[in-house]
Amino acid sequence: MRIYIKGVADERFHRPLQLIANLFFEETEIFFDSAADRDLLIDFIIDYNEVDVKVIGKLQDNEVKIEKEHERQFSGITTEKEQFRQVKNVFSYVYLTLLQQYTGITQKWGILTGVRPTKLLHKKLQQGISKEQAHAQLRKDYLITDEKIELMQKIVEQQLNIVPDLYDLQKEVSIYIGIPFCPTKCAYCTFPAYAINGKQGKVDSFLGGLHYEMREIGRWLKDKDIKITTVYYGGGTPTSITAEEMDMLYDEMYASFPDVKNIREITVEAGRPDTISPEKLDVLKKWNIDRISINPQSYIQETLKAIGRHHTVEETIEKYHLAREKGMNNINMDLIIGLPGEGVEEFQYTLSETENLMPESLTVHTLSFKRASEMTRNKLKYKVASREEISSMMDEAVKWTSKHNYEPYYLYRQKNILGNLENVGYSKKGQESIYNIMIMEEQQTIIGLGCGAASKFINPETGKITHFANPKDPKTYNDSFEQYTTEKINILEELFFSHCK
Repeated sequence: MRIYIKGVADERFHRPLQLIANLFFEETEIFFDSAADRDLLIDFIIDYNEVDVKVIGKLQDNEVKIEKEHERQFSGITTEKEQFRQVKNVFSYVYLTLLQQYTGITQKWGILTGVRPTKLLHKKLQQGISKEQAHAQLRKDYLITDEKIELMQKIVEQQLNIVPDLYDLQKEVSIYIGIPFCPTKCAYCTFPAYAINGKQGKVDSFLGGLHYEMREIGRWLKDKDIKITTVYYGGGTPTSITAEEMDMLYDEMYASFPDVKNIREITVEAGRPDTISPEKLDVLKKWNIDRISINPQSYIQETLKAIGRHHTVEETIEKYHLAREKGMNNINMDLIIGLPGEGVEEFQYTLSETENLMPESLTVHTLSFKRASEMTRNKLKYKVASREEISSMMDEAVKWTSKHNYEPYYLYRQKNILGNLENVGYSKKGQESIYNIMIMEEQQTIIGLGCGAASKFINPETGKITHFANPKDPKTYNDSFEQYTTEKINILEELFFSHCK
């Protein structure tokens, strides 16, 4: 679909135009200069002043002409940044309604293309707005459907049941520890992850830097008397390293971090079944870690081969039972909707196999074509299901989890996600991941340690977010981990110093 847009000179609108168009059409090109071979022309008039904003949009092709308009008052808005956000929302509103009428497709998430929709609802509730008013505003301002608002409300209520003090954790932190190695790289993956085979030298030097970061950050947290809420070992696959290396890493955690025995939750991603061994599970149990992920993604062997996961379906099941035998009491499993070659029937089979195991929590992802992934670079090679099939698969997941008493407790979305759907974490009561809630709702600082680990510093007073990322490449990380540790501590000092007296 080739769309010629008139009347939009401000480049800050260009990305929202592309993202919303992608919700409706598989391949979209947007032009801002005259395009003779266009499929659609959309002409905008945007008029705003200090009081209000009004947007008129006219869409036409060879046969159809549609006109929409929308306006909004700037009541209570004082900053230029917030005013522009309102202008962009009104503009997106008109654009979306034009395309919805033209295509006949209703976007259940409305104009939202961001990652964290539930954060919007949390913010309104924190401001003292009633649930009914908040829902009405989400419906009116963002065009979100009742179905998705109900899902958001359910998740927000679950989160506040799980973490009643969610809005009061700004003066604590969580820790993310990134291990950037995997047995192989999956075709859909863009995480900093390197095939571990033959790279033991890189692993050794990387772990030296990680231990240094843990010691220095731990020392600072102890000195400032700042508590840790959760610790999450991710990657990559943290169980790619040896049992001995894992043992030393958790020993370092207990030695360096403050009051580890009272940390609310420690999770280790063991996502690739081909990295799990009895020795590694013994190490986890030794250090009182029993929340892990073992991720099948699919129970179709041809799919696993196509996406570069070099383990068998049988191995997933064997390692799950081994983890149970070794005392793992809180196991999460990830499934992905829309993997290449899979439709409703294949996904139903995967759900039926999951029923034989019944993990404590289940995260249902919808495939996203991430910009840097192998799958996106060679899109023609990976045939995926239609939008209708993707929606049907999500409906199957919702029915299955409800039938087996799993409740949704966190949600996030991604750019280029199939069917404009979402990723939802489901859990049995009391088995939810607190870290997943903290990372999604952005209520506290999360310090990232390790190669490719991203930190998100949240000002305890203003809520302003500052991002900071360690290098993704192990060599660059090994050359500069001391510098990056110092920079993180300087940011922490600025955020927390006045609150630690």
